[in-house]
Parts: sequence; structure tokens; C-alpha cells
Amino acid sequence: MKRSLAVAPLGLAATLLLSTALHAEQWIQIEAQPSLTEATEAARGYAGRLPNVVGFELPGRWNAIALGPYATEAEAEAARLTLRAQGLIPGDSYLTDGGQYRQPFWPVGATLSTLPPATTPEVSAPGATETAMPAEEMPTEALPMALPDETPAQARASERALSREDREALQTALKFAGVYNSGIDGAFGPGTRRAMSDWQAMKGYDITGVLTTQQRAEALGAYQAVIDSLGMAPVADEVAGVTISLPLGLVEFDAYAPPFAKYKSKDGSGVQVMLISQTGDEATLGGLYEIMQTLEIVPMDGPRTRDNRSFSLTGTNAEITSHTEARLVNGAVKGWTLIWPTPKTTDDQTRHQMALDAMKSSFATLDGVLPDAYGEGAAQDIDLLAGLDIRRPEKAGSGFYVDDKGAVLTSAELVASCAKITIDDGYEATVTATEDGMALLTPVETLAPLSVAKFDSQLPRLQSEVSVSGYAYAGRLDAPTLNYGLMAEHKGLSGEEDLLRLAMTTLPGEAGGPLLNSSGAVIGMLAAKDAIPEAQARSLPEDVAFAYDMEKIAGFLSGHGVTVSASDSATSDTDLVRIGRDLTVLVSCWN
Repeated sequence: MKRSLAVAPLGLAATLLLSTALHAEQWIQIEAQPSLTEATEAARGYAGRLPNVVGFELPGRWNAIALGPYATEAEAEAARLTLRAQGLIPGDSYLTDGGQYRQPFWPVGATLSTLPPATTPEVSAPGATETAMPAEEMPTEALPMALPDETPAQARASERALSREDREALQTALKFAGVYNSGIDGAFGPGTRRAMSDWQAMKGYDITGVLTTQQRAEALGAYQAVIDSLGMAPVADEVAGVTISLPLGLVEFDAYAPPFAKYKSKDGSGVQVMLISQTGDEATLGGLYEIMQTLEIVPMDGPRTRDNRSFSLTGTNAEITSHTEARLVNGAVKGWTLIWPTPKTTDDQTRHQMALDAMKSSFATLDGVLPDAYGEGAAQDIDLLAGLDIRRPEKAGSGFYVDDKGAVLTSAELVASCAKITIDDGYEATVTATEDGMALLTPVETLAPLSVAKFDSQLPRLQSEVSVSGYAYAGRLDAPTLNYGLMAEHKGLSGEEDLLRLAMTTLPGEAGGPLLNSSGAVIGMLAAKDAIPEAQARSLPEDVAFAYDMEKIAGFLSGHGVTVSASDSATSDTDLVRIGRDLTVLVSCWN
């Protein structure tokens, strides 16, 4: 369904008045189209080379494109013959008194009272005949482009006949054109007059501050063309329990995948819409707020707002811009998301904003709500939510708490070149310092760790069992794992005094994790293999790993204001697992 800025449907009395007015004049009907969209395009095409083009609704589904009004039948016939001779109208165009015409749809916002009288065009060349070249075959430069206009007095007279709705529509079109920034009130005060002057200057017209009928039609037509391209139309989804205006020129219904009703991109537009619908309470709303921010369709950069009853999320990156709104209504969470290719031009920005504003103002709820599951064969994947990709960090690995305010020690390689760093997915952190393969992270908000590293400077004997606590699978598991191995050497392969060589097979995600002795004390930090020169130069056996020793770690931390704590107790294997779990954090690098 296309929205129109034409006047509202006519009542019986108005229809009779319109019929009487039309019967008093003559029209040249040049074309009829079965749909409003096709008729509008045809009218726009004729208006580019002819004056006095008017589109009317006909009984049933048809729409007429006509020229007029002409005061007498003789004037209309003279114009018809002249235009046919020039090949500007079809050969089967005919005269009519307009008795079958209903309300006008072109020019946008036009009424009969605002239409200037038609004039008979001059023959473009002597001796032209009705066998002249058809309009569609004529070179563009041969078509007369100049449109007849009104004097300022005539423009004011036609403007006075505009209804309040017509005036508001014109203000909306001027705002769309970027020249009007005040309220849409239908009052043509100094702000509107200034906008009209600016529009005329922008278009190269004489600056009078009063738009002529043709100028109003041009401004309204530009706005309506964008409305038509969006195809904004009301949608009442009774299954999801949501009613909203959607850009149906750009999206079409795809599937229900709770908690979403998904509308996919249409004709390669790149635009997507999701309606949100699920049973729930404040906790459900809060959970959805957190989950939505893990999806690829919600870029990380952008404002977020949340209270106990609603939230909004806006995110933008180089590819997409998305906006989500949701609220708690009668025991259900209802909302919507608009995903749009990131606008590159002013026109793109305008179209996006128009769709966004229409969705915001039209959103309302119905009684229905999506069930927890809908249909069969839904994709099952831990990286998908209702078939949508969950955003994963570029890199993820391990770190561990080194003070009671939440400072974290981790691998410098892990946090290099990150746009954003998080601890355990939920807490943002910044890099305070880096040195020799180590990095110190400080949380943006002070944290209260369950456990803080207790260090032991006494190294275990060679071939003693040691363990590393870390997120070996880069966060795909909810908790760290404990990896066991042996202390192979108290130095590196080239004799480095600050390295420990381990007999242990490790995974990249474990780098940055604490190296623990059998008592649960921290004796080092697992180093990233790529940070060790020997590992870079040679292909080492899989069971060779390295850790920075306690003295190197203590020097780094104390140099940046962190005081290390000494371990003073023994522990069991069961407690070792608990210590590792409470001490170790997932460190994620986002880009």
C-alpha cells in the first residue's frame, strides 16, 4: 500500500460538487493506468515535458492522466491537435468533460481550486502533422521543458485556496528538502516564507517567498517519490501482537523465529526489520537488552538507554546502522529493530530517517505474542540466536585478577590493536601498561573479584606438576579449564632467566592465564608462543610451552602501582579447580 499526500476521500456532497465543477470544463485524457504507482510514474513523466498534467482516480481500480482544465471544448480540441502534431501525447488521446473523474492524485496535494487554467500550446514547427514522431521516440532535447508559471499575485491566490492539510504537507516537503526546520502547523509564517525563498534559490527560481502551483507540485513530488520508494504501509501482525508501519518497498515477511518476526531484504535493498515479541517481565526485558548487544545486527558503537520498562539500542559500523526499541506491555516484551545499510549520501540518510521516524511513531501492540518455539527445522547453533549471527570477538583469551579493584594481567599480544576490550564479556577495560609480552588491564568500573592472585617466589622442582587455568576454547565454554603439565626447566631455551619452560600442550586461548603450583599459588603467566623468539624462529614440539616467571611479573606490576600478595597456605586438588575458576577471567578483543 502506498501512502499519498492527496486530499482525504471525498464525501457524497463533495463528490457532487467535484462532478459539477468538472462538467463545466474540458479535459484531454491521454492515458489510464490500473495502479496508482504506475499512474503516478506516468503523470510524473508527462509533467516533465507538458504543463497542466493532472491525475485522477477513476471508478474501480483505474487512474486517468489528463491535461486541463480547458475553459471550452474548442480550446481543448485545439490543444489536443497541437500536442498530437508534436508527438507529445498518444494518438488516441480524447476529450472528456471529466464526469468520471474522482479526486486528484497528481500533482501531489493538488485540488481543483489550485489548478491554473490550461493554455493552448504553440505548434513547435510550421506544417507539423499528426504523423509526427511519437513522443517516446523523440530526442530528449527536442521536448519542451519550460513549464508555464504564475505571477506572484496568482501564486498567492492559489496558495490561499490550500487546505490546512495541504499547507502541512508542503511544510513537510520543505523540511524533507532541508530548508525548513520549524513545526508542521500549516501556518505560513516567517519561517515558512524563508524556507520557500531558500527552496526557490536552491532550484534556480525567482525568489519571491511564495511558491507557485508548479513549484509546490515539484517540492511535494520530490517528497512523495521518496515515500513511494520506501513503500511505507501499516502492518498488523496478529501472531506477534505488533502493529507498525514498515517500508514494504524494501522488506518482505520471511519467517517467525521467536522472539522475532523477521522481514528480509527485498530486491537487494539491504534493509531488514525484526518485530520483537515474547512473554516476560523486567528480567526478560533486561536479558533481551544484553543478548541483543551480542548480535551482529547491533554494532557496538552507538547510544544505549534502558530503564525498568523499556530500552533502546542504536549501533553503527561501516556496513550497517540498526536501531532497536522494546518495552514491557501486559506481561510481554514487544518491540522492533530496523537494520539499514549505513547511509553514504544525504538522500540515503533522509530515506533512513523517514523510515525510522514512521516506525517510531506508528508502533503499537496487539494481544498476540509469539510462543517460545515456532515451526520446525530452525537452525541450532551456539553462534545463532533465532537464526541471527551472534557477534564474537576478534580474539579471546585468558587473564587473571591481580588486585582487589579488578586489575587484570594478561598477554600483550591478546589486547594489541583492539577497539574495545571486555572482561568476562560484561565489563569494559582499558590497557594501562604493556611490557615484554605482558599487559595490565584496568576495568572502567571498579570490580570486586572473587579471588586475587597470591604469588609464590619459590619455584617447584623440575618435573613437578604444574597447571594453567585458562579459556582454552576462547569463551565457548562458560568457565575456564585447568590444564596440567610438568615444570621442564627454570629458564628459556636460550637461557632466559625470566622464562619458565613447561612440558605442556596448550591452546592459544590459554595464553595470559595464571601458572599455578600444586598449592594454588601463582608462579607465572602462560606466554603467547608467538611472543617467544624461539617459537617464532622454529617449529617446536607441541608439548613445549613457556611462562613468564613470578619475578618478572612482580617487577612489571609494582612498576605500575599494583602490589603483589604472597601465598601462605597449601590447598587440595579440589580447591585448585575452584581457585583457578575464581581467579581467571575471559579477556575479549573487539573490532
